[in-house]
Amino acid sequence: MKHIIIAVFTLLSVGTSNSQTKVYSGNSNYSSDIICNLKDGKVYKKNSNYSSEILCKVSGNKVYKNNSNYSSDVLFTVKEGKVYKGNSNYSSDILMNIKDGKLYKKNSNYSSDVILTIRDGKVYNGNSSYNSDVLFTIDNLVTIEEFVAIYYVYKYVY
Repeated sequence: MKHIIIAVFTLLSVGTSNSQTKVYSGNSNYSSDIICNLKDGKVYKKNSNYSSEILCKVSGNKVYKNNSNYSSDVLFTVKEGKVYKGNSNYSSDILMNIKDGKLYKKNSNYSSDVILTIRDGKVYNGNSSYNSDVLFTIDNLVTIEEFVAIYYVYKYVY
């Protein structure tokens, strides 16, 4: 019995570590509405898993363009909830910050500077929590770095 329980937990942990996170347009959960998907730190176009369709990837606290590892291809650096331009960690290069389920402009924490509200896998425009203001839906938990990569794809690629 002990071996069966261990086997089940092992299978569950393997299944979840290799899981795919899908991002849908608005409130949808239809496969035709998939914007991108995240697997192993890589964000792919729509429902693809082809390496040629990697839009960006997360490695450590950095988001890279496509499948690159070059420092010149760093799109964002995330540190303590703050999102910096490229490889920077200067306060003048803070593009946005994430705190308490909200994405704010630059280093602000004013309600008038809320870009997005994140709640229960739904990402709302501004300070809203109305269903009509859902921009996209994420079907799994993601790290802050992964969220930044997904938001980049939503805003600049999609």
